[in-house]
This record gives sequence, C-alpha cells and structure tokens, in this order.
Amino acid sequence: MAETSDDAEKTEEPTQKRLDEALARGDVVKSQEVSTWFIMAGAALVLMSFSGSASRELAATMRGLIANAHVIRVDGPALPLLFEKIGMEALAALAVPFLVLMLAALAGNLVQHRLVWSVEALTPRLSKISPIAGLQRMFSKQALANLAKGLVKILVIGAVLTALMWPERARMESLVSLDPSALLPFILSLALKLMGAVVAMLAVVAAGDYLFQYQQWYQRQKMSLQEIKEEFKQTEGDPTIKGKLKQLRQSRMRKRIIAAVPKASVVIANPTHYAVALQYERGMEAPICVAKGIDALALKIREVAAEHAIPVVENPPLARALHATVEIDQAIPPEHYKAVAEVIGYVMKLRRAVRR
Repeated sequence: MAETSDDAEKTEEPTQKRLDEALARGDVVKSQEVSTWFIMAGAALVLMSFSGSASRELAATMRGLIANAHVIRVDGPALPLLFEKIGMEALAALAVPFLVLMLAALAGNLVQHRLVWSVEALTPRLSKISPIAGLQRMFSKQALANLAKGLVKILVIGAVLTALMWPERARMESLVSLDPSALLPFILSLALKLMGAVVAMLAVVAAGDYLFQYQQWYQRQKMSLQEIKEEFKQTEGDPTIKGKLKQLRQSRMRKRIIAAVPKASVVIANPTHYAVALQYERGMEAPICVAKGIDALALKIREVAAEHAIPVVENPPLARALHATVEIDQAIPPEHYKAVAEVIGYVMKLRRAVRR
C-alpha cells in the first residue's frame, strides 16, 4: 500500500538528472519483442540470401566425404583431424549467417537505447527472492501485459500461418512422392513465405510493445514534489543556505566598501539614490572608484564621507553614469574624464580656498 501511495504522489515530469541516473543504473526502455523481431528478420534475411550458398558448400563437403569414404582413414589420430576438417568447412559455410544473426541481435538492443555498462542489475537483492515480491510481480501490470501479449501473438500468428498453410495442404500431401531435388526448393519457398508473415506480424507487436514499455519506464521515472525539492537542494543548494550566504557576501561587501570610503578624494552623488567615491592623486592616469552604492548603502557612503571631511558633490546624471559603467577598484572610463575632471578641479579649488 505504501508503494502504491508513493507511485500516486509521483505526478511531476522527470528531470534530466533523474533520466541520466536511470541510464547509469541500467534502467532503460527494453522491449523483448523488438529484439525478437530483429532476430526473426535477420533469420529471414539469412534464409533468403545465404541458404543457397551455405547449402551448396555443405553439400560439396558431404559429397566429398561420401565419394571418398573408402579412402578416408579414421584410425588413431586421423579421426580427430577428420572431425576438425569437417567442422572448419561447416564453420566457413555458416560464418556469415551467424554473423548476420549476431548483428541483428545487437541492433535489436541498440535501436532501443545506447550501450549501458552497469553492475547494479547484477547486485543481489532480497526483493528478488522474496515470496511476497514475487507474488506482486506475478500479478503486476507488467506480468498481465506480457500474458496478454503472448496470447495475442499465439492467436494472430497462428491464424496467419494457418491461412498461409491451408491452401498448400494438397501439395504438402504429395511431398512424399517428390524427388529430393524438387523437395528443397518448395520447402525453402514455403519457409520464406511463413517467415515473411511472422516478421510482418511481429513488427506490429514489437511497435505496440515498445510504446507500452516506454510508457511504463517513463511512469517509473516520474517524481514527487518532495523528490524534486531534494534534487534541487543537491544540485543548486538549499535555498535557505544560499540566501544566508548571499546575505553574508553582501554584508562583507558592504563593510569593505565602507572601509574604502576614507581613501576617496570626492564622492559624487545624487540626493538619495546613488553615490560613487573616487580617489585621485597627482600622477594617476585617471581617478579610481573605491566605493559605490545605491539607496541605503549610498546614504552610508555619504555619512562616512562627512565623518572624514570628504567632499560630496551632487551631480545626479554623472553619479548614475559612473555607477553603471565603472566597477570598484577600476579607473573611470575615458568618456567621463572631462566631467570628473571638472568635479575634482572644483574640489581642489575649495580646498585651496579653505587653506587660505
């Protein structure tokens, strides 16, 4: 019941991380019917393309054995050598058909998913030998689907094969009287016809089964809201902790900015929103921004400037422009040289006037 409840809560689409983890542990879309179809199609191709050449090579080997049976030695070490020779010739005749079947079996898996290397599927689990888990698997949706699929295959393929074989019943009855040389072509033609029908029927079954398996697999990957939150915490971090870290960084930045204000030569500001503290000494190529801020931080910069007798010049357009274009510990851009030079020149005149 708990497992059913958990499945009911998994209503959210799986994330890419969830899908990647499923692939890593070997949980992929796998339809046995697709693999079976590829093997049957490969067998039909082998029967259609290579049966003639393979049978001729094997017939030549057997014909040679029969024709030279009286001179072939089978005593002592000669018998193993004879078997070895026959085996090598048979292997040479059947190598290409076997290779085609192997490639077909491999293709049946590759068209469904890429190659996966995972040992998790081989890891022993108590659930695999648990009687209760076994009963649940016996009456699961997957087991019922396999039963229905098997019955459909038997009924449909059986009906098609019967429909194909029934018109040939008269010819099949007369096979006992045919010459062997005429028997084999008829059997090959009938086998190809039957295999073609089976491959066509299995294509429909394989397509339907793959869609069903994909839907089952995708449902297994769905996540609950709690799982999405946990994954977000693992990948992006806990929002609470991230918020605290952001506050800590802002606090440190604020302290560093305020500590740098006493080094400034002038603070350019508008009445409330922006403040940019610039440092300039003789020999410097351009003034350097040592602190900047908006709103509450701008007011604090002005307070610290007032405490250290640093002139505050209100120039709203220049304050906004400098705040947007210059970073802390960087020189001001060349396009602001003239405006800033006028402000600094004004401040220097004030200082000279105060000294007098």
